[in-house]
Amino acid sequence: MLLKAVLFDLDNTLMDRDNTFLSFTWQLVRECLVPMEKDDADKLVAEIIVRDADGYREKEGFFLELIDILPWQQKPSLEELQRYYNQYYMTHAKVMDHAIDTLQACRNMGLRLGIITNGHSQLQHRKIDLLHLPDYFDEIVISGEVGLSKPDPQIYRLALERLGVGSNQCIIVGDHPRNDIWGAAQVGIQGIWLRRKHEWDEKLTMGKPWRTIMELDEVPGLLPQFEAGGVKKS
Repeated sequence: MLLKAVLFDLDNTLMDRDNTFLSFTWQLVRECLVPMEKDDADKLVAEIIVRDADGYREKEGFFLELIDILPWQQKPSLEELQRYYNQYYMTHAKVMDHAIDTLQACRNMGLRLGIITNGHSQLQHRKIDLLHLPDYFDEIVISGEVGLSKPDPQIYRLALERLGVGSNQCIIVGDHPRNDIWGAAQVGIQGIWLRRKHEWDEKLTMGKPWRTIMELDEVPGLLPQFEAGGVKKS
């Protein structure tokens, strides 16, 4: 049995969340905060990005913090800031470099493709739709729909079941060391780690990535090295 399926993470793997959030943050600063010099605006944007913690913070707490610390033209309520975010954030959505060509290359190899992502169902589906990704995928597993979140082993098992493949017939591509690579390895799925902001946690001694890449267009060249029961030794 050779490779039959590839699972992809969504945020900062297929969707360039870094640039999406950066662009949205600049809109927020320009439209909602008091006028300031560019150097001051640059520092404020950088601080907001740090406080966002790559999207892994709970949104309500993050928004309340912004309401408290930012120099607003008119301080919004939590509900107003949430509405602003919901209205404008995804208008800045950007697909990751090389994502479409990579997905098409995987399709051309006859592989089944899946997305496995943490998040609210409506928001994650909206991202996938706006990036014109649905037609590439056989299965989409969203934590908010299935009641399981990465790195719970059960969510990877569910993805494998839906794709109709075994763990030794599937590989995962993602940017988060624990949620994508280590978590999937706990059920026997090999990982290709797309390096973005996260450093590898050396406490994760089991389940290290099979390969590490800097860009998605490296994926198609790696997949033919996969063999049943693991990967071809290089």
